[in-house]
Amino acid sequence: MMRRFIVIIAACILGMAPCASAAGLKAGVARVDITLPLGTDMWGYSARKTPATGTLDPLMARVLVLEAEGKRLALVVVDLGRTFGPASLARLRETARKTSGITYTLLQATHTHSGPVILDEYPQDAVPAWETEALAKISKAMDEAARSLVEVRLGTGRGSASIGYNRIRVNPDGSVTMLWRNPTRIATAPVDPTVSVVRLDALDGKPLAVLVNYACHPVVFGPDNLQYSADFPGVMTKTVEDALGGAPVCFFLQGACGDINVFDATAPLQEDAVGKRDWSGRRLGEEAARVAQAIATQAEPQANLDLAEETMTFRLRWEPEKFRQGLIASFGEGFVEKFAPRIREQIPATVATLLINKRLAMMTVPGEPFVDFQINWRDRCPVRDALFLGYANGYVGYFPTIRAAATGGYGAASATTWVEVGAGERIVDNAVRRVYEMLGRLTEVPEDLKK
Repeated sequence: MMRRFIVIIAACILGMAPCASAAGLKAGVARVDITLPLGTDMWGYSARKTPATGTLDPLMARVLVLEAEGKRLALVVVDLGRTFGPASLARLRETARKTSGITYTLLQATHTHSGPVILDEYPQDAVPAWETEALAKISKAMDEAARSLVEVRLGTGRGSASIGYNRIRVNPDGSVTMLWRNPTRIATAPVDPTVSVVRLDALDGKPLAVLVNYACHPVVFGPDNLQYSADFPGVMTKTVEDALGGAPVCFFLQGACGDINVFDATAPLQEDAVGKRDWSGRRLGEEAARVAQAIATQAEPQANLDLAEETMTFRLRWEPEKFRQGLIASFGEGFVEKFAPRIREQIPATVATLLINKRLAMMTVPGEPFVDFQINWRDRCPVRDALFLGYANGYVGYFPTIRAAATGGYGAASATTWVEVGAGERIVDNAVRRVYEMLGRLTEVPEDLKK
């Protein structure tokens, strides 16, 4: 027994065998500026006819790599309107696997409307040079994060902030009014003011990363803005980082904001849009920082990462020709020819469910889910800390609830909604089921056979 004990201790010291500390959760972070050259078409508004002419603040990519049980997961958050298309995501994942040993890459966009146009498929497969360069920078940042892994302690907390409203207003007679702007702060519903915060510290207590999950469209800047900007999430992340001494990298994890606008949406530049952006970002950032500072992180000696990714297939909601006509009616034929998705009657949607240390769950949607889904997920998820990530691993338009689809409004019954009614409900149901399976509370053996 004594000889075996000495061998184990020696192996731990020499790095020949795993020791107790090696079972803990490890994390590494990095960030990189991916701001692109001027003159690129901008994403988010069909009324914006002119390419980018300047940069108000940088567009960043932030990377968090987690390691447990021999698996490495990379969470990459980009200050873009949507994520890169399937081919670019596949290349990013393959490079990360080969160069950094990353088992799985989760890519999410903050959904700023002051970034470049991104397409699933480019004419003649001519991927823009800026996108290729951005992917190369992100790959290097992923490698940097993977090389800087340290054991961490994890903690979570919640707060509340009101910087947005539901832009689909249902009138007493059942009709719908779209509130594209709400500077007087008219109360609408449903909204979710929940600010979910995750804090990761090195073992010495130094903050390494802060994740902030919140649902709100980053659309303070409207179509008159021709400068790149991360919008309010950029201000939010800096506010949190400054409050914690500049040590951590702060990530804005966009939630289910399909029907939620920031109060000062599409503020004209001459009406101090920059000041309004800063107000929203600081208000959310100050609450997130308050929550983060109060979190007591804990080490988990037997850390684990459970992940399920799958492709769900949905029917096109509309008859194809009517869908195309609807797009043209809303955005114009030139815009549709240049930027609209290729019409398919079957739409694949990649979804993922993640469980960290059996206590922190995340689910993803590849598009713009309505806020009710976030609330429903958090209420039904069998672990307390449940984060909802929209705009992740792809983009297939809006995901309204069944009720919203029947009520109407932009994103609910417009041509921007591609997938069949009920798609969002199916995705949430799938994520809830996956978490129960990861917890071992759903099995393939009938109880009758266990007796």
